[in-house]
Amino acid sequence: MLARRSLAIPLATALVLAMSTATAHADTPAIKIENNATQPVFSRADAVKQTVYVEVAGVDSDSDGKPDRVAVDILRPKETDQGLKVPVIMEASPYYAGGNDVANHVVDVDENGNPLPSLLSSSSKLAAEPFDGYYDNYFLPRGYAIALVENLGSGRATGCPTTGDRNETLGPKAAIDWLNGRARGFTADGRPVEATWSTGNVGMIGVSYNGTLPNAVATTGVEGLKTIVPIAAISSWYDYYRANGGVLAPGGFQGEDTDVLAKYVLTRADGQNVCKATMDYLTNTQDRITGDYSAFWDARNYLNDVSRVKASVFLVHGLNDWNVKSKQFAQWWYALAKRHVPRKIWLHQGTHMNPFNLRTVEWLRQLHGWFDYWLYGIDSGIMREPQADIEIGPGQWQQAASWPLPRTSPVRLWLGSDGKLGLTPRPLSPPESFVDQKVRTAEQLVETAPGGDPNRLAYLTDPLESDVRMSGTPYVSVRASFRGGASPYLTALLVDYGTDVRANGTLVPTGETLCYGQGIPGDTGCTAIRKLGTAETPWKIVSRAWLDARNRHRPDVTEPLRPGKPYSFTWDFQPKDYLFKKGHKIGLVIISTDVDYTLRYPPGTQIELSPAHSSLSLPITLS
Repeated sequence: MLARRSLAIPLATALVLAMSTATAHADTPAIKIENNATQPVFSRADAVKQTVYVEVAGVDSDSDGKPDRVAVDILRPKETDQGLKVPVIMEASPYYAGGNDVANHVVDVDENGNPLPSLLSSSSKLAAEPFDGYYDNYFLPRGYAIALVENLGSGRATGCPTTGDRNETLGPKAAIDWLNGRARGFTADGRPVEATWSTGNVGMIGVSYNGTLPNAVATTGVEGLKTIVPIAAISSWYDYYRANGGVLAPGGFQGEDTDVLAKYVLTRADGQNVCKATMDYLTNTQDRITGDYSAFWDARNYLNDVSRVKASVFLVHGLNDWNVKSKQFAQWWYALAKRHVPRKIWLHQGTHMNPFNLRTVEWLRQLHGWFDYWLYGIDSGIMREPQADIEIGPGQWQQAASWPLPRTSPVRLWLGSDGKLGLTPRPLSPPESFVDQKVRTAEQLVETAPGGDPNRLAYLTDPLESDVRMSGTPYVSVRASFRGGASPYLTALLVDYGTDVRANGTLVPTGETLCYGQGIPGDTGCTAIRKLGTAETPWKIVSRAWLDARNRHRPDVTEPLRPGKPYSFTWDFQPKDYLFKKGHKIGLVIISTDVDYTLRYPPGTQIELSPAHSSLSLPITLS
């Protein structure tokens, strides 16, 4: 039903557009369409810039007795002052005003999970400058307005940041309501202002936090939001700062949590005083001791309201993104697919990246077609193209009808006490054990395989007889007991053992330059073409899986572990699309503390595992 209705939206919009163009006064400006695409006929240099302060009805997060407001910077063709009505490409962000220097939480803890006295480095997130990007150079000349929304508590907005809950969702929603005549907007001196130039059609886009807000706003079902383009975006904040009952860091930001991020983006004037109670609430409620799922996290879980999503979704994520991990895109994608939401997906080999920097020409082509289709109703052909673009190796792109790839099924590999991983169960394998030392990284523990190591267990397949493609979410199941020590963590590492040239997380210039849009002084509308940097490595950690063993049944319930008693544990890896090549070995490495991600309890925990009752399940695509 959703798919049928949504396919009718652009056609109806096109009909309205055609009728309005035919009946408009002869001197009313209009967009130009050639080859089923909007053309760059409007001037970026002459664009109208305005700032509107939009009232967020029903939200008073700073408790000053007045509705919060968000600042919206708008750039639109000057012809919109002459009767031209245009749709809006919107990016909401808490980063436009930069950020504060905030210390992260301590992650070295005692046996009870209480932090030990030390400090980590401060949090550092990327800031963005208004209109410093490609939307204005490329899309404004084609008949689009650009709207940048400052999130609550940041910059010129009022209110307080609360890291992902309802208040932050309603900020950009109010901006969409204003564009549709349903909310109040004001100039800086308090005069009411309306968006008479807006068609009411909005597409939200952004990377990271800026990509998370489109997910959040879409779950409100707000009228006028026709499409979202979430890039490296969060679908549940619990899975950003926690995993299966355990406290977990986003990659590169060990010790960060909801309060650290909120304090970082709290850049409104006098925010540290006005929002102190809100910051204290975040610190006191997020719970860094148990890591349990709670009402606090449930209020920041957009999957709860995915049934309300009316907008189409063009999802982009890096398969090597360990900041916003791949579970974030996969669980959102699975939920959208279940509800037949019109959608498209890009999965690339980069890290926490903007696809504009990775595959510029093709990104602009597809994004242009996407926005033309959903915001202008132009049959650009984008919806007849394959649903999935997947980079299976550096610069090696494939298209597929869907994701996970068709004809993908779970294949179980069994552990053996001889360090083997294979298709045949090994019921006679005796138990094996290792001791958590807390000081060695996952990478250091992986590189010693397949040899013995007292601080981890490793199981490898024989060399693969042919390429093996994995597409989806792997799972690991082990039977294990804990003896001595305090660490409750079980960490599983899925490893590709075999020398290969792999993406190394960098972007390198090719020496080419692309001028993609109209330039202005200080912004040429050109960019250096880049590609993924590579390095030859003997192995790669493909995915990770974390579990607080006390949450073996549910992420919201902590159950004590009885020393020496064996328990069965099953938990998920981060979803991936990955090609294990012929001659390589698939490895499973089991550790406890993951130094760069989990809390670090005192060393000495001994974990005994029964290979005979343990296995790895991989979603394998049949050729």
